Parts: sequence; C-alpha cells; structure tokens
Amino acid sequence: MLGIVRQNVGGARGLSSQGLGNYVMRLRPVASAMRNYSAGTKEMTVRDALNSTLDEEMAADPNVYVMGEEVGEYQGAYKITKGLLDKYGPERVVDTPITEAGFAGIGVGSAYHGLRPVIEFMTFNFSMQAIDHVINSAAKSNYMSAGQINVPIVFRGPNGPAAGVGAQHSQCYGAWYGSVPGLKVLVPYSSEDARGLLKAAIRDPDPVVFLENELLYGESFPVSAEALDSSFCLPIGKAKIEREGKDITITAFSKMVGYALKAAEILEKDGINAEVINLRSIRPLDRATINASVRKTNRLVTVEEGFPQHGIGAEICASVVEDSFGYLDAPIERIAGADVPTPYAANLERMAFPQIEDIVRAAKRVCYRSVPLAATA
Repeated sequence: MLGIVRQNVGGARGLSSQGLGNYVMRLRPVASAMRNYSAGTKEMTVRDALNSTLDEEMAADPNVYVMGEEVGEYQGAYKITKGLLDKYGPERVVDTPITEAGFAGIGVGSAYHGLRPVIEFMTFNFSMQAIDHVINSAAKSNYMSAGQINVPIVFRGPNGPAAGVGAQHSQCYGAWYGSVPGLKVLVPYSSEDARGLLKAAIRDPDPVVFLENELLYGESFPVSAEALDSSFCLPIGKAKIEREGKDITITAFSKMVGYALKAAEILEKDGINAEVINLRSIRPLDRATINASVRKTNRLVTVEEGFPQHGIGAEICASVVEDSFGYLDAPIERIAGADVPTPYAANLERMAFPQIEDIVRAAKRVCYRSVPLAATA
C-alpha cells in the first residue's frame, strides 16, 4: 500500500522551502536536545520532545510510521522527524508528493488495516486539502461501522499564526476540528505536553488531530524524570492547572498559555491572584476542571488565537453559563484573534492576535479594577 507514495520530492512548497530553509539549518541536532542547567534540572525544546516521542513510539511499535511532505530526506520542514529516515528507513518514514488529499487518504486506509500512521501536514492550513479524509473517512468510520472499524491515525503539524506568513498560513483550526464528533483534538503547550499527549495520540484507537505551534518548537521547558520515561503518557481530555489562584480563572491553549502565565505575573503585582488553566485537549474538553475553577474564583477570561465567532472560548462560556452561572460575580471576557484574515504587515499582524496586555486589561475589567482610559478607547 505504501509503495505508491515511496517517492522523494525535492523542495517543499515554494513558499515554505524558501522561508524555512535558513531557519531549520540553524537548529541543533537531536543529540543535544537535553540540557543540564543545574543539578536535577533538565530542559528540552518542544521540537526535540516531539522528535524523541516519535522515535520511541516507532521503536516500540512496528505498526507506527510517519508520512508527509519532506519528512524523510529533508528531515522535516521543522526538523520534527530529524534522524528517523536513517533509523527506520523509507518504508516507515515516507516522503510524499505535494498532495495532502492523497497521502491523508492513504494514511486512513492503512489505519483501517491495523497500521498506526502519523500524518504530518507542513501547516494545518494545508489540511483543508485533506479535510474530507480527516472528517468523512477517519472521524466517522467507527460510528458508521457500529464500532467494527477503528482508525488509529494521528494528523499533526503546526497550527495557528506564526510570523509574517500571511492569511493563508495563519489560521487556528482548533474550533474547526473541535466541532467534529469522532475526532480527538489535542493542543500541547510545553515539552511535557508534547511528549505525553503525542504518545497518547499515537496509542489511541481513534483519529487524533494534534495541533502544534511553530513558534513554540524552539522554546525550552523543564521536563520531569517521569516525562522522559518511554512509558510516559498524559490522559486525553484532562486539562492542567498551570498556576493556582483564587481571584480569576484564565483558560488558554498552545502558545496562549505562556501569555496567560505572563499576564498572571503582572496581575499578581496589582493584587489579583489568577488561576491559569492549560486546556491541553479541545475535544474532549475538560469542562469539570474549568467549572470547578470558576466556582472557586467566580470570574473567567478565555484566551485563544482563533476567530471569535464559534470559537473555543465561546464553547467554554456556554459550558460555564450552563453549569456554573450562579457562581459568576462578573461577565465573562473572551480574548480572541481579530475577526479578519491575518494581515501580512508586522504591525497589523500584532494587532490581530491577543497580546499579554490584552489579557491583563480583560482580567482587570472582570475584577472591576480601574483600567486606563486609553485601553478602552
């Protein structure tokens, strides 16, 4: 089955190959993924967390294989698959032509027959070419077959805005795929998230959409000894309280978790103790953790980079209003991307997506603290 895509294509899409070439060549080798900063403290980049996880899962299960554009000879557009071709060969690290509909469909077909494909989209914007297979072929098959067909496949790649790549390469697909029954949608933030959630996705019997963030690939995070174990796995559908607080709840996912944590540090200086929830999973959504936090803090701000209409924040708001309305002491605030295609100009692009100061202002409004007049203009 895989033989028909055993073809190496030199160069990615014109835009990506030129834009990424200089950047990825500066990346450190996987061998230097781990750094010792002090006794007992280890850090790992998100890139190397993903790479090491793929390596471990492919070593543990011969049915796991990787397929996508430039995942082999080029070692991945973002070097997530670096070293895997040399170690596992072209039968399990499959370079494809530029045809998302083709290799996504082949991946789903192989999952029908017991393999565990990990399909890489160079960006999730390109998954629109394959969305029929992701939804109609993968997500619905278990239900339509009365449970007789499992589709253990992972669709992974960078999601959401990067920097200066324009409207067609900057969308967040969390709400798109999060609305589809039959899919599981995961959104890692840290290196520990990346390892634990990707392992869970690969081992899951159902199709998983794994939404990474390009700007987080090079970020380093502390990792525990437990997370470095090859058996480490995080539960799907369980959020993580990154920072405990009592005055306000802030929910976020992916890159926005870091922004929320920085906003919480600023708010602390003004006497506002914020609780920050890293969603980790969009579908299933950990409504219990969110509602328990809101019942404690009595206030909520949701943060996401996607469009505001029909967004993840809107779903969280609905859940809290349905289950915890009586506990709210203030209206909920939603912080989201602007309702426009992503601008290319750097100054406009910054205005189109949430910034730390936006979260701080929203939290102060919810807590009925004074906000400078210029912030409301």
